[in-house]
Amino acid sequence: MTTRAGTSVPTPESNRVPTPGTVHRPAPWVRTRLRASPLAAVLMAALAFVTVFLAAAFPRVADRGADAALRDFVSQKGLNPTSLQTTSKTRDYDNAAELDRVQQQVTEKVGQQLTLSRPGLAHGTRALGDRGMGNPGYARISDANAPMLSLLYLHDLDSRATLTDGTWPTPGTVGGPLPIVISKQAAQTIHIKLGDVIDNGVEGSGAQRNTVVVGLYRINDPQDPFWEDLGCPARACLNAAPQHEHWTTSGFVNGDSLAAMARWGSNAENFWRLPVDPASLRADRLDRTRNAISSFLTGPGATELIGATGRADLHSVSGLADILTRADERYQAALPLSTIGPAGVAGVAIVVLCLAAALTTDRRAGEIRLLLARGSSRTGVLLRLTGEGAATVLPATALATALAVVLLPTPRWGQSVLAALAAALLALLAFPVRAALLWSRRKAVGGRRRLVGELAVLVVTAAAVAEVRRRGVGTGGGLDPLLVAAPLLLAVTGGLLLARIEPVAVGWLARLAGRGRGLIGFLGLARAARDSSGRRKPSVLPLLALLIAVTTTGFGATVLDTVDHVRTRAARIATGGDIGVSLPDYATLPESFATAAAALPGVRASTGAWVEPKARFVGADQDYTDACLVVVDPAAYAEIARTVGVGEFDPAKLAAPGGRDTPVPALFSRDLARRLAAGPAEVRTPNGNGLRTTVAGIISATPALPDPGKPFVVVAAGPAWERLPDVKRINKWFAVGDVDPEQVRSTLRDNGGGQPSGIAKLIAEDAAAAGKATHGLPAGYTVHSSREAAAALADDPLQHAAGRLFWYAAAAGAGFALLAVLLTLFRAAPERTAVLARLRTMGLRPRQGLALILTEALPQTLAAALGGGLTALAAVTLLGGAFDISTLVGARVGDVITPTLVPVLLPTAGLALLVALAVAAETLVAGRRQIATELRAGEQA
Repeated sequence: MTTRAGTSVPTPESNRVPTPGTVHRPAPWVRTRLRASPLAAVLMAALAFVTVFLAAAFPRVADRGADAALRDFVSQKGLNPTSLQTTSKTRDYDNAAELDRVQQQVTEKVGQQLTLSRPGLAHGTRALGDRGMGNPGYARISDANAPMLSLLYLHDLDSRATLTDGTWPTPGTVGGPLPIVISKQAAQTIHIKLGDVIDNGVEGSGAQRNTVVVGLYRINDPQDPFWEDLGCPARACLNAAPQHEHWTTSGFVNGDSLAAMARWGSNAENFWRLPVDPASLRADRLDRTRNAISSFLTGPGATELIGATGRADLHSVSGLADILTRADERYQAALPLSTIGPAGVAGVAIVVLCLAAALTTDRRAGEIRLLLARGSSRTGVLLRLTGEGAATVLPATALATALAVVLLPTPRWGQSVLAALAAALLALLAFPVRAALLWSRRKAVGGRRRLVGELAVLVVTAAAVAEVRRRGVGTGGGLDPLLVAAPLLLAVTGGLLLARIEPVAVGWLARLAGRGRGLIGFLGLARAARDSSGRRKPSVLPLLALLIAVTTTGFGATVLDTVDHVRTRAARIATGGDIGVSLPDYATLPESFATAAAALPGVRASTGAWVEPKARFVGADQDYTDACLVVVDPAAYAEIARTVGVGEFDPAKLAAPGGRDTPVPALFSRDLARRLAAGPAEVRTPNGNGLRTTVAGIISATPALPDPGKPFVVVAAGPAWERLPDVKRINKWFAVGDVDPEQVRSTLRDNGGGQPSGIAKLIAEDAAAAGKATHGLPAGYTVHSSREAAAALADDPLQHAAGRLFWYAAAAGAGFALLAVLLTLFRAAPERTAVLARLRTMGLRPRQGLALILTEALPQTLAAALGGGLTALAAVTLLGGAFDISTLVGARVGDVITPTLVPVLLPTAGLALLVALAVAAETLVAGRRQIATELRAGEQA
């Protein structure tokens, strides 16, 4: 029989009923689609992996930085301020065993809520009264002041000290001297010998107070923080109070002599020190930790301690709660900078995911329409697309989240997992939602809805900026969402505005290029002014990605640059210049040092000065005010003041007139301004000499006293030395310039003047014994360097954490912005390839093709870079005053963030260059292959 062409003839085999085992089943949709486009699936999984990893990593990086900053801040405060100090009056039956029992009870109760540092635990008893040592032959600084002795019992003393002579103390006998041990170094200083019965005066009843030295010891580590607030156990300390100078040291008794020690000191107090371990503190549990501490001080915890120990007078104090409050305030102040960067990354990542969804939708638009035309339901298609995405997104999400958790360990995981889930949800639903727009009803209103949306964004941005400028940072504690959202809103508004302007401007440039002879520039600019459909319609998403990245990076870079400059200036102000030398009251700098230091490399201006803090300002009403007298060389000091930016003045105003009876021109602090209106004033030194002055100027501060605690007067050295011989000395030296502080220290060691004597020598030796002398200089001789001061201010883990998190975010934002540009290129690649292939047939050379692609792609990149830079400057101008940068600087400052070109220009230019290189690379690598493929189309037919 005959059949039409293309039809088949039925056969017995075709009419056979298939057996159940041979029924053909369609292949699973997800497996088929993944096998059909494996590269697209891998790229989608990679994009989801990177996005989810960053979303999970940023909260963990922030948590780790916050914890490290908190622990460092608490550790720097020392052992005693961060401890729970518990005390109780000593009772007659108290002994070492009773104190150990209380220690165990207190440690158990407190340890249930706070993690304690076991090496810092200490308990014992201290006598509340110090007694003199009246033995003849003991060292005395003055005849009237005998050395003083304080007594303590310290648990486990023998594990922290080594007995050098004698024995450890035994319980005292009734009526006999109390056995004690003292440090060997203190015994040598005071001339105490082993076996001495020390005369400590008499009790109120007339009985003799005596102690007997039965042993000498050496502290194993005198610098161990454990010994804080435990008297002077390692040596003899100098009490340098005027008219009351004396030596003092500590002695230790046996644990069964507590009642005798209480009688010796008229009273005694038991103490238990429980230091909180800084390593256990967490930034997210500050409130819980503060509440626990407050409970042990005055709340239910204190009642529990009293009940457990059976001591009704048990009392606890601690400074840790205040320290944690200050730490929390510092963290909240640094939080905006730490959050703006990740928020910018989130914005760019959303744009990139939307671009990736648009690219996938364009590639598969025909397939989706065909499925709908063949009867598939819209819900079914969306479920299939969602399942297809889940096969790539969900495994990548699980792997990325697990990797972030492993690489960045931190006790907190809630925010990290929530951020990862949000990123995964966006990556999973972006393509189905974008595909759903294919069959959505087109509205006839054209661009009216877009205009309304853009105006709404503009209104919201204006309201947010106005509110931030009105109230500044949030005062309720925690992160201020408005302050973080404002820069992003400005970036979005700038992107929408640029999307309106950029096609018009590029079209105008295309018309100008069309008047020339070449076609490459005109054709490239003309294509840049249109989208892939050929209509004049701006591509908003790539612009938004670039703008958000440039704006947030430029804004944060400006903040960090301002912090660096303000920190340098604060260090200069604190130093009084770039370098300074301070001496103790008893010392004088010789002329040889001033001459040698002025000749050091880098010194631009220097001057010696005499600062007399005990001068008096006497007004015309004969009423006096304590003031600081500053005697300087006017010319050099004026240059230093101008460089530092504090107390600037014209040195000619301090020129001294002729005649000894003529008042000397002087600069006065504002505190004295109202006193000067009454008439001539006089400055008197502690020796009684007076200097009549006249007003040469009024200033709020001066380099020698950048933050004065009381009024000051600045006079020229020449007339002051003529009329006040007692101030013809130098105890401070200032200089500006790039000076090496080590060279100044070396010069000071070689030209430091004579060594101190008398009480000054004892003060220097005592400071050296306490480890306060540094760099080989005598005690009290200090070289201040603004470079070192700025480095010390910057050595703060909180600042490092905020800056590090910002730069991580800036790098991630730049990467996403670059990916957005590449996705835009890929999206337009088929149409662009076809155009280039046609032009190649008409004689277009490969080099001209590259120039055409660059001309088409770079206008949008350059416009986004320029618009992002301008938006960043606008954001700094509008929002800079709302940021408190004192925490980031490391000192209390009143400076605000101001627009600066370089911090914005560098990341902007860098990102634009990176995008240009990526466009060129994509053209060279992929463009030629695609054009060649297009040109060979049909060769195998």
